[in-house]
Amino acid sequence: MNIFETYRAHVLAAVEVAFPASKTDAITLEPPREASHGDLSTNAAMVLAGQMKAAGEKSNPREIAEKIAVQLRSVEGISDVSVAGAGFINLRLAASVWQAVVPAILKNNTSYGNSHIGAGQRINVEYVSANPTGPLHIGHARGAVYGDALATLLLKAGYNVTKEYYINDAGAQVQVLAKSALLRYREALGEDIGEIPQGLYPGEYLKGVGETLKELNGPSLLNESDAKQIETARDVAIEGMMALIKSDLADMGITHDVFTSEARLRRAGKIEEAIRKLEDKGFVYRGTLEPPKGEKVEDWEPQEQLLFKSTAFGDDADRTLAKADGSYTYFAGDIAYTMDKIARHFDTLIYMFGADHGGYVKRMEASAAALSDNKVSVDIKLCQLVHLTKNGEPVRMSKRAGNFVTARDVLDEVGKDILRFVMLMRKTNADMDFDLAKVKEQSKDNPVFYVQYAHARAKSVLRLAREQMPEAYEASENSADASLLTHEAELTLIKLLAGWPRLVEQAAVAHEPHRIIYYLEQLAACFHGLWNVGSKDADIRFVQADQPALTAARLALARALTVVVASGLNVCGVDPVEELR
Repeated sequence: MNIFETYRAHVLAAVEVAFPASKTDAITLEPPREASHGDLSTNAAMVLAGQMKAAGEKSNPREIAEKIAVQLRSVEGISDVSVAGAGFINLRLAASVWQAVVPAILKNNTSYGNSHIGAGQRINVEYVSANPTGPLHIGHARGAVYGDALATLLLKAGYNVTKEYYINDAGAQVQVLAKSALLRYREALGEDIGEIPQGLYPGEYLKGVGETLKELNGPSLLNESDAKQIETARDVAIEGMMALIKSDLADMGITHDVFTSEARLRRAGKIEEAIRKLEDKGFVYRGTLEPPKGEKVEDWEPQEQLLFKSTAFGDDADRTLAKADGSYTYFAGDIAYTMDKIARHFDTLIYMFGADHGGYVKRMEASAAALSDNKVSVDIKLCQLVHLTKNGEPVRMSKRAGNFVTARDVLDEVGKDILRFVMLMRKTNADMDFDLAKVKEQSKDNPVFYVQYAHARAKSVLRLAREQMPEAYEASENSADASLLTHEAELTLIKLLAGWPRLVEQAAVAHEPHRIIYYLEQLAACFHGLWNVGSKDADIRFVQADQPALTAARLALARALTVVVASGLNVCGVDPVEELR
């Protein structure tokens, strides 16, 4: 049940009667900025006025609005229609329309809010994709949680979603990993390796890889060629690091559908294939680039390279595919991976990148546009920094990691639910402050607690009613009379619950799961407000010993609240709590 969708359809029908053959795609129906103006507001008159003006016809938005309003006044469920300002049409709905939301929520349970707006569109969400050179750090956790919640949100909105992890298991960093693992292998054999040399990974997490190499090979690996040692250590280290990463992700409630190996794509000749495709389209050439911005001209040595004409798609410079020595760039591998995704017939590619990858946005968009003939869209979310503190003091780096705070450190400190909730509290393009102490406080100033408390409070009311008024409790499941919910505070809460399906669609279309957190905070505040009204006025409390029908209706409202809060938290990957201790 989506009230906004239902009454937008009535608005479009009214437009069709008053102004046949009008274009209606841009017509919206939203809550007005001020509640005093009504329940719903539409821009239909302004949209039509714009069309008429473009066609050289007379256009007066208020006159257009009045003609549409005439049609809307006869629609069942609309109690008042008014025209305001430049031509906004404001609607007020009958209380019965809102009251019907409660049984609809209980009937649909957590599927309430599910949408078909995605129409099965195939979306690839790639997130985490951390280099397999060590454990996840707290910055990775932000992109991991956001990407996972976004994928779940898109599924709820009717999209066909694939959750993917790109394993960067080729290139210089993997060679460094292998050398670092070999050092730990020698340590496992009993050698005193001393201080870790500059340029190698110093974290103690590689000790386990060293032990594995010892178990698999004994000391015999030392007798192999350098190349064989590197190859063996690389494979074992990547497997070990990916197992560590997957374990951390699993404890964050995150799983992926697909893991794609960069090394596999390279071995399969996908870079060469992608370059040939771009050459066939006329987007590859040999040439030299301008010196980088800030580079002294006398220090710049122009070299002929293989270039991708990304400027044809809005990039500010063409991009190197192969250097003068013939070796492929990291970006060439990205193009091969983009081609691989396009071959799997995705309509939209979503990426979660770290803040330091901002320079890659335009070129990634350009490569997808070139390879798909502008048919595949790209949305890249840049995750800004997480400033980790405890009681206002910066958290020190993990000794085990060597030079950063791991996601595991934070998981062990606050748990999955708090970690995920907090990581979704802000847009990815804004820095985040994460105080390990504050997020565990049980106060209204802590959004994590405030939302969970709303769910737990509603559950406590239901438990109490089950003991004191079992018949009303049973009736609240499917036979309560919602027309008894007439108090202003009750209707305000119902209207907010009615906005959940619309919120799901808007957040999914915008690719912004953090909106779910904003909504849950607003919903929790509204419920706590209703509770506070009851604490002052006994007649507004949920359980009324002498009024079983009214009690059943209010318990149904409490049930509806728990359904929507649980649904929202489930999208975020957070488990709702039954009671707070």
